[in-house]
Amino acid sequence: MSFELPPIAANRPKGRAALGILLPASIACAVAPATVAGCAHEGAVPAAAEPPEQAAGKPREPRAETEFQQGYATWYGGKLAGHRTADGGVFDPRAMTAAHRTLPFGTWVEVTCVDTGRSVRVRITDRGPFGHAERIIDLSRAAADKLGIRSRGIAPVAIHVVDGP
Repeated sequence: MSFELPPIAANRPKGRAALGILLPASIACAVAPATVAGCAHEGAVPAAAEPPEQAAGKPREPRAETEFQQGYATWYGGKLAGHRTADGGVFDPRAMTAAHRTLPFGTWVEVTCVDTGRSVRVRITDRGPFGHAERIIDLSRAAADKLGIRSRGIAPVAIHVVDGP
């Protein structure tokens, strides 16, 4: 699998064009700032401001096996263990879950690390990542471990919607 990722820099284009997303233009990002508080990768990449008009939006229905995104994955864990997720559940860093800005809760996605080719399947239970347009998914600690990106904190990935685990 080969593709170019957007540069990690604060002075880059903003909005959907900067995300490297191959999705319909009608997709917008939902915001839930509570997700950021416990990110293990805080400070790994310079922050990029997202204007509220670009960040507002509603979750939409995915098209299984045809939705594809490329960008960066990060992970979150310990600090948020036991807290409520955006779907109303309780966050467990040992579960194979993730946060995504727009995919509906309960959607399963396959995340592939571009550097290693390793893949994991995770269920969307939360919203995020926020503050960094090039980041497309926040993984639980368990998912980051299985993908082999926990020690790095951030890694280039490709994600696509799948039918289940």
